[in-house]
Amino acid sequence: MLQNPDPSLLNDDIAPTPEGGRVWSVHHMASLWIGMVVCVPTYLLAGGLVEAGMNWWQAVLTVCLGNAIVLIPMILNGHPGTKYGIPFPVLARASFGILGANVASVMRGLVACGWFGINTWIGGAAIYQLLLALMGPETGGEALPLLGINALELICFLVFWTVQAVIIWRGIESIKVLETIAAPFLVIMGLLLMGWAWNKADGFGPMFSAPSQFIEGGPKEGQFWSVFFPSLTAMVGFWATLSLNIPDFTRYAKSQRDQILGQAIGLPTFMTLFAFISVAVTSATIVIYGEPISDPVALLGRMGGGISIILALIALTVATLSTNIAANVVSPANAIINLAPQKFDFRVGGMITAGLGIAMFPWKILESAGSYIFTWLVGYSALLGAIGGILIIDYFLIRKTELNLDALYHRSGEYWYKSGYNPVAMVALFAGIIPNVPGFLVQAGFLGADTVPLFFQTLYTYAWFVGFGVAGAVHFAGTKLMSKPD
Repeated sequence: MLQNPDPSLLNDDIAPTPEGGRVWSVHHMASLWIGMVVCVPTYLLAGGLVEAGMNWWQAVLTVCLGNAIVLIPMILNGHPGTKYGIPFPVLARASFGILGANVASVMRGLVACGWFGINTWIGGAAIYQLLLALMGPETGGEALPLLGINALELICFLVFWTVQAVIIWRGIESIKVLETIAAPFLVIMGLLLMGWAWNKADGFGPMFSAPSQFIEGGPKEGQFWSVFFPSLTAMVGFWATLSLNIPDFTRYAKSQRDQILGQAIGLPTFMTLFAFISVAVTSATIVIYGEPISDPVALLGRMGGGISIILALIALTVATLSTNIAANVVSPANAIINLAPQKFDFRVGGMITAGLGIAMFPWKILESAGSYIFTWLVGYSALLGAIGGILIIDYFLIRKTELNLDALYHRSGEYWYKSGYNPVAMVALFAGIIPNVPGFLVQAGFLGADTVPLFFQTLYTYAWFVGFGVAGAVHFAGTKLMSKPD
């Protein structure tokens, strides 16, 4: 029990999870990850590597390596969640300060709002494709001014948004139920999709016959490493979001063993499996349709009508729901709660998240593989890598996994620092982000490549690693320096 906590820093949603509430086993943790991994953005990620020029095994290996790397901070940041039963915004109070934690959690939350919008757009697009198949391609109509999408696409987007809003309103327990039911269904549907591609392409031989575009004589000869490293950073950045707020889920785990094994089974294993399915099917579309189709929603529209398109729609809907509700609602909802625990609860935080997801025009982010992988994923990984470096260094190297739980809920305790902010962490956060800014401005098109030194453009391809390493090192050195006696 907490000792006289400050009411302004506490409500039921961000209080430490009691022993009776820590009921998630290995099975639940693995199911959580399977439900989040098997989704359209994962499919787009792996298929996009084939579009970028990789052959099937290069793409799968890149995804596998990236997820093996990100599993490490995932398990490390999961540790305090299980040990103390606290969510990410409360954990961040230890390193950033009671009020400074809002900086880290809001930055993470805004990224999640963008992801919520992306997944909602994908779910709505699946419904749209079904309607086109049933009523004809002329149903869509002309694009609306400013939005760039037609009225039917907008309606489908809003319908799918409404379905999610209902689930959000039912609360956190509905997420565990949804993930447990969705996981086996999604694995089966993924294997059925690969079976369809295998049949249409006349076996695995033709499916995997497409060579790498980086080989001698290929259209991108000698450019493999310039694509591989930013792609690897994007793979890490893909789940850099959850590597921060994984305590939001591990706080419900029965033990460290459950959170570690559950994550190790669910994340890299099934991410690699689904990447293989994505790459196999994308490679097969070259044989079937004469061009790579890395977007499963677009593929849905090419597969024809009948039962296959209905099953595909159901699979896409369940996959998008299971990922979006777990990965992209809990974190920003908790960030909003942390701003004013007495005013906001999970329902209100979730609905604000859903509203921001609409406002971000998510279809713009998905316009091309380049904007999705190299601008969106790599760009925000620079922010989240820096936060992750500070959290992990602070918890494991500085505090040796020991936190004062009561002080996390007090304004006058050891985590108040200077007016609620830890200046060392703030400087470290800035130091971790700033080296990646020039490269991001070039990638996003705000600056010309000739205006920024090549060094910074190359550095940007390692954005998550740079942010993590620089911020972590500055935080460690600064904390040790400040703690020295005068």
